[in-house]
Order: sequence, then C-alpha cells, then structure tokens
Amino acid sequence: MKAVICTRYGPPEVLQLQEVAKPTPRDNEVLIKIHATTVHIGDTKIRGLRPDIGPVVDIFFKPLMRIMLGFSGPRAKIMGMELAGTIEATGKDVTRYKPGDEVFASNDLTFGAYAEYICLPEDGVMALKPENMSFEEAAPVSNGAITAHHLLKKGHIRKGQKVLVYGASGSVGTFAVQLAKYFGAEVTGVCSRSNLEMVASLGADRLLDYTSDGFSAQLEQYDMVFDAVGKMEPALRKQALRPEGTHMHVIKHSSGMKMTSDDMLFLRDRIEEGSIKTIIDRTYTLEQIVEAHAYVEQGHKRGHVVVRVG
Repeated sequence: MKAVICTRYGPPEVLQLQEVAKPTPRDNEVLIKIHATTVHIGDTKIRGLRPDIGPVVDIFFKPLMRIMLGFSGPRAKIMGMELAGTIEATGKDVTRYKPGDEVFASNDLTFGAYAEYICLPEDGVMALKPENMSFEEAAPVSNGAITAHHLLKKGHIRKGQKVLVYGASGSVGTFAVQLAKYFGAEVTGVCSRSNLEMVASLGADRLLDYTSDGFSAQLEQYDMVFDAVGKMEPALRKQALRPEGTHMHVIKHSSGMKMTSDDMLFLRDRIEEGSIKTIIDRTYTLEQIVEAHAYVEQGHKRGHVVVRVG
C-alpha cells in the first residue's frame, strides 16, 4: 500500500510517499481502507519537533518529546491521527463492526493515518460515520471536536453562560463555538476579519476581530475564556474573565486527555441532529502531503485541512 513515511524530524520535505506492506488485522482489530485523513497544527509540531509552547518551556519539552516519540525521528514512521474510511476486514473476535461499515476514528499518538490502510482495535476511539457527513467532513471530528468537547466539560460549561472562544476559526475553535452553543451558552467568537462571516455561520452570537484597533476595548466579562489556539495574551485573558470565571487553554488543559468511543458516539449524535458541521479550508491528496503540511504550518487555515486518500 501507499503510505507517507516521516524519515526524520524536520521541514515538510522529510515526509516521503512510499510503498509499504499492507497490515493484517489481529483477532480484536479491524482493517480500514482510509478515504480521508487530516493535517492539523499538532501534526506539524511533531514532524518538526517544535512544541511551540513558549521559548523557555520548549527547551525542556523537546527532550521529553524525543523520549515519547523517538529520538532521531518518530518511532511510528507513518504519521496522521484522524481518519475516516470503510472496514475491509475484521479479526475473528470482532463483534462491533463488519466489512463494509463506514467509520471515523482517532488513533492519536499511535499515528498511522497517512496511509491507504490501517488496523485499529474494535474498542478504540472509533464509531460508525455520521450518515449526513462525507468521509472528508467526518475525519476532522475525531480530534478537534473531541478536544473542544473535553475542555468545555472540564470547564463545567452551563446553559446561560457567556463564553469567549479565542481562535474561533481554527480546528478546535470551530467545534468549540458549535458545542458551546449546543450547551446553551452565549458565544463570542474571536478571529481575523476574513473569518468573521464563517464563524457567524457556526452560530456565534457576537464576533470580534482581534486585528482591529480597539479590540481589547470591545471585550466584555465572560464566564469562560476558551483559548482554542493557546495564543491569548495573559493581560487580555485577565481583562475578559470574570473573577469566578474559568479559563480553558487548548494546550495546557488537554494534556492527559483520554479519548473514548463514547466521545465519538456523542459527537455523531450531535452531527446527525444538525448541531455540528465541519469547516474544510483545503483538500489535498496523499501525494500532496508536503504541500498540506507547509500550508498548515503557516498558521492561517480556516477550520480543517483534509487529505483525500482513496
């Protein structure tokens, strides 16, 4: 099968399309023919060994990344954390799925989604694909939406709260806006001027352009400040947060987050009832994975970048 191999840590060009052996499912696994995967900012940070948490923190975090992921390059050579596809075969002990089932899944830091096929355990972070979504729309849900959902729950979001989503046009932010609305919050979305219309289409009640003059003067007091990109200045956060309010930071507060199939089922239900949709910025092919990584690394994508596999 075709797969993208990360030869070492470095720029997008370290990713190479190669022919590798097609995997065979173990007794408790399913073999998935992947139709779509994604590239998000986390993929580029791992590929480049760039934590980008902060200059001081990065010095200490890089060695930890090498221990976790591999010293000279990722131990798991095939990258990619999100996917959607069709089950082609099942191990003898599998009971939840059958060949022909359309699924979406997250394999998180075990990677492997930049390929034509992957084997995943049937009890992994996986569920039947929403009927009203394409493979390209479903693939990004299994990371960005789960992260947004976990952080909103961790912040004890409640109906009637005022929530500020900083970075509302990104992978996590687009889902955070929609899920906060689902939970009954009044949502203010912060993004650049070019993305205001898109964020409004997600249901945001109020929109703020962080590049405009007087942006800080437009901030109100919020019950929750959800920093979906990890870039909000502490002074602005302090200004916007009520004394008893909650601050959720996409990097700091998602550490140790454990995804489950229950997350996928919850999100599938929200999608099928029309509460959540996926915003796709650009779509690439597996052969264009270098271009996809280079684009995401610029830091200006709207929603999600999808890679069509087959």
